[in-house]
Amino acid sequence: MGIPSTPASNGIIYTTYAVFLVLGVAVGLRHVKSKSDFLASLRSQSAVPLALNFAASALGSGILFTYPEVGANVGVQGVLVYALASALPIMTFPILASRIRRACPHGFVLTEFVRERFGVVAALFLSTFSCLTIFLYMCSELTSVSLVVSSLTGLDGLPVTIVEVVVTIIYSAVGGLRTSLITDNVQGTMIAILLVICSIAIGTNVQIDQSVIAESGLTQSSKLGWQLVFILPVAIVFNNYFLSGFWQRAFSSKTDKDLYIGCMGATAFIFVILTLIGFTGIIASWAGVLDPEDPFAGSSSFFSLVALLPAWVVGFCIVFAISMSCAAYDTLQVALVATVSNDVFRNKLNIWWVRLILVLNVPAVVVATKGFNILILFLIADLVSACLLPPLLLGLVPRLYFLNGFDVVVGGLGGFFTVFLAGLVYYGGDASRAGSLLILSDGLFADDWSTFIAFAAAPIGSMLWTAAAFGLRFVFYTVQSRRTGAPFRVFERREIDSARYADEAVRAGVLLPEEDRTVRDRDEDSHVEARAEDDKRSE
Repeated sequence: MGIPSTPASNGIIYTTYAVFLVLGVAVGLRHVKSKSDFLASLRSQSAVPLALNFAASALGSGILFTYPEVGANVGVQGVLVYALASALPIMTFPILASRIRRACPHGFVLTEFVRERFGVVAALFLSTFSCLTIFLYMCSELTSVSLVVSSLTGLDGLPVTIVEVVVTIIYSAVGGLRTSLITDNVQGTMIAILLVICSIAIGTNVQIDQSVIAESGLTQSSKLGWQLVFILPVAIVFNNYFLSGFWQRAFSSKTDKDLYIGCMGATAFIFVILTLIGFTGIIASWAGVLDPEDPFAGSSSFFSLVALLPAWVVGFCIVFAISMSCAAYDTLQVALVATVSNDVFRNKLNIWWVRLILVLNVPAVVVATKGFNILILFLIADLVSACLLPPLLLGLVPRLYFLNGFDVVVGGLGGFFTVFLAGLVYYGGDASRAGSLLILSDGLFADDWSTFIAFAAAPIGSMLWTAAAFGLRFVFYTVQSRRTGAPFRVFERREIDSARYADEAVRAGVLLPEEDRTVRDRDEDSHVEARAEDDKRSE
């Protein structure tokens, strides 16, 4: 076993960041020629790169803490449920994205469809909470990389966090989504290599007493394990829809076929990776390297095992963790920029002003220094998504054409209120504890049903409040129509004007590849004509 020396650790860390900086800037300078390239890269990715893009978006350095923690606390059942719940929702993007792309072919975030279907207020409502969710993920990613560096090297993680933010801001400002897609490919390759090396190293260096396996109970099902069968799919599937990075990748696919194949590959890749990483928590428990007195020891399972490995393996794990964190963090940065640019400024800002939006992620550094539990940060983001997304997704159901923005906004807010009400009932009227349920202060492993109740109340409540809001509208307009003779408009269908939206997108500079080529050819022809005119004048 060995930990690299301080000079070696610093060399590994900052060389890795330097490589990402050079790669990101080079890709940006070479490939980003327009605002469309920077924000959307519509219809640019084939199946294999797309699979790596989706996988990278789902695999930040936080997985080195959260999945082993579930493994150490819940066992095999928890790991498999968590891995499946993380991987399988990726397969819903081809279904949803293909329908949305037909309605909004120039769109690259979910909020664009929401704007066209439910109106501006609903879109800004979604956008606000989407930015909040992205911010929580940014905080968790920076917290994760700081803890990784501290665990593997003993160095202070704050300077590393600051360097990561600066490096990713620089190359994301140059390359935008195009650079993020390339770093995804690097991350996917690094994960595959780490998988092989760490599996071999752990298998040959970690000793397990066979008698401990049965005694641990980690191979058996449990109450919490069965709770997770419901909690995790609800939490993750809605949260994936909330993250603009996934939608950017879905809409960057060249064809629907590429999207299906890419998502299938990403699903398989994610499941294998997360299962193996989750099992490090189980192995660490069996190997006796966890402190039984520390309730959070499970989150450090991966690093407890890595500490038993040779120094060169630890060094490689540092490179892997930094690479994974950079790729995940630039995805979040670009997603934040795309969301703000599209939803607030309608993509009308000059590309240089768009790049300045990146400074919004700086507060995440401050939050990351607080050392919040990473799994709880994820769960808070998941609960927000579970409250807000169900009503919005009803917009994809043709038969529910009569729902409008008022209904879905009331439904989303009602989801939060329902969680609070459920907490009041569960905690016997204790408003303080009911309020704490909204931030899941007891975490995932509380020895009760509180987390289960929160994730059950959120989507069910939001749907019921949506129905109630529609009912209120129905009654109001019925009374108004009878009293004033005004038209009864509750069941009027809101049509998505794809032609108008496409025209707005083109004017804003968000182009499909064929449109981009046409514009560039036209600009080139204009340039040639102007040069010929200048030559004639000079003669």
